[in-house]
Amino acid sequence: MSLVKVAQESDSTFHHIPIVDLENVSSEDPVTRRALVDHIRDACINVGFLYVKNHGIPEETIQGALSASKDFFSLLLETKIELLNKKNPNFKGYSPLLSANNNPENAGDLHEGFEFGYEPLNSSSSLENENENEGVMAGANVWPSALPGFREAALKYYHAAVKLGQQLFPLFALALELPENFFDDKTKNSAALMKFLHYPPQTGSVDDSVIGIGAHTELCFTILWQEPGIQALQVLNTEEQWIDAPPIPGTLVINLGDQFARWTNDVFKSTVHRAVNRCGVRRYSIPLFFGTDYNVKLEPIPSCVSVDSPQKYDVVTAGDYVKEKFKSTYGH
Repeated sequence: MSLVKVAQESDSTFHHIPIVDLENVSSEDPVTRRALVDHIRDACINVGFLYVKNHGIPEETIQGALSASKDFFSLLLETKIELLNKKNPNFKGYSPLLSANNNPENAGDLHEGFEFGYEPLNSSSSLENENENEGVMAGANVWPSALPGFREAALKYYHAAVKLGQQLFPLFALALELPENFFDDKTKNSAALMKFLHYPPQTGSVDDSVIGIGAHTELCFTILWQEPGIQALQVLNTEEQWIDAPPIPGTLVINLGDQFARWTNDVFKSTVHRAVNRCGVRRYSIPLFFGTDYNVKLEPIPSCVSVDSPQKYDVVTAGDYVKEKFKSTYGH
């Protein structure tokens, strides 16, 4: 059965997010690998979200990044503002409360963030840290001088999460019945952006015009760590029901985004989601927004287009798409 036909017959009325075990992610046994790919394919076509366990990132690496994140958001506002993302054409740096608005119908997102991208862990020169292939998103990271060790802790987790993302691309390719190396020439230089997020507790009367993050879709795919014990993430199914995606110890959340939707002509789902923190305590999360190289054209894979399912999106480069998305979110 063709991919288009499979997608047309898929059932996106999900009521839970599937869990996929990555213990055998490096297995060369074809039966074992095929079983893993089939689980991922079902999740990508029917839900657009999945949890992964046995992901290979040490807990101490995650906790180091979390500790750095908490230290940063504890700084005085005037110190954080020195790294304001709107000062930088690549949007890296600090975003204050309500400065982002992922859902144009809302009044703002009740979180603050700190965003950064590729940088060699062992380099100390900002001039060496720019990825020359970033094009419209080019530019070095900015770091808080008041926090020794922040950069190292942040980048250690960044590189671990990027490695996981690189392991997933061959599985996505196989799930689309493509050669395992299909995405290799499209992901030569990391276009991944990581963001530390802090959600203050939302109290008082319920006002859905201001929530943690308004309803939105992502870029290519996201690897998300969320703080245990605090429910906030919700995913929208085709019945217009918000399905909780609570933190599950030992797992990360993977969700697909618009770049995959464009590549696959919506065979792979870019699912709307939001975050609502009404648990009465502050919440932290760390997403890695993994994408293709910025000079790559987002054009549909031929097997995902048919007479019954013609091309749905104009062809754009990944870098232009990402920059326009950031402009929309931050009001540039």
